[in-house]
Amino acid sequence: MERRRERRQRKVRILIIRFSSIGDIVLTTPVIRCLKEQIPNAEIHFLTKKNFKNIIENNPYIDQTHYLRKSLADTIFKIQGIRFDYIIDLHKSLRSFWFRFSLMGTSYTFDKLNVQKWMMVNFKKNNLPDLHIVDRYMETVKPLGVKYDGKGLDFFLSKADRMNVDDLPDNFKDGFASIVIGAKHNTKQIPSFILEDTIANLSIPVVLLGSKVDFPKADKIVKKFPANQVFNACGRYNLGASASFLEASKFVITPDTGLMHIAAAFGKDIISLWGNTIPAFGMTPFYADNFESREKNKIIEVTDLDCRPCSKLGFRKCPKKHFKCMRLLDAVDVLEALKNFPEHKVLIKADI
Repeated sequence: MERRRERRQRKVRILIIRFSSIGDIVLTTPVIRCLKEQIPNAEIHFLTKKNFKNIIENNPYIDQTHYLRKSLADTIFKIQGIRFDYIIDLHKSLRSFWFRFSLMGTSYTFDKLNVQKWMMVNFKKNNLPDLHIVDRYMETVKPLGVKYDGKGLDFFLSKADRMNVDDLPDNFKDGFASIVIGAKHNTKQIPSFILEDTIANLSIPVVLLGSKVDFPKADKIVKKFPANQVFNACGRYNLGASASFLEASKFVITPDTGLMHIAAAFGKDIISLWGNTIPAFGMTPFYADNFESREKNKIIEVTDLDCRPCSKLGFRKCPKKHFKCMRLLDAVDVLEALKNFPEHKVLIKADI
């Protein structure tokens, strides 16, 4: 009897692998939550790069975190003694293969659809499934009897990461919008002329979000407006604090980037502008089922460019040197999209 009880109570150790990046890791959170809640005695481990620590360290569904070391062998040696029952590979690379091979647990691998994406980028032939990447992540754990619970994405803030409202000018305390100006790849970034024209037509103050490298661009925008209309938060806060700005925002304007998915985790109304990447890749903002009755994301894109998509990720510069995928958009597109949200329509200065 005692042995049977021990077997019933034994932890089921599950390792989830996703090395990068911000958005991709946030998009794994339904898998993390569903595994933890639906598999009895599940002990969830997560392996990623150390610079993404603040995405997962506050997640209550993760029991233990592991981080890549400079040596792959050192990382494998460090966790090899844990004896995982299941390995969920949501990255699918040569490195993640070596973890699956070395750790010996039963493994399940995510299909990255690299061939289909390559065909779309190079020949504009769309063989991509009409599935969000979250749904494809969930298919990876389907053999374990785990099903999506309809609760959307997760992002957990620590008390230390929450922004200090005293950092903001007084007029921001009645509400503000967030605009993400940064992105890892330049061909995803929203041009300054669109940002400036959009801000000029809003009757609500704006917080600009990005990294340190985006600070000069944001500073130029701030200087074109009256004092206290635009707050430059680029590079001044860590990811958690930047996320807390999103959580407090009335709405969010963003390119296809990691902060877009964090905003979706908070259930925010989002206007997303798409440059060299396309929504068909399956990484649009993903919401909980209770938001189905109301469309919370408005997508803005140029749909008739024969060079788009030019990459599944992005480039430092437009390969064609014209950047039409973003430059053919303008503030009118953004403001018209904003009109679809009745509570935000009143925040536009004049009818356009």
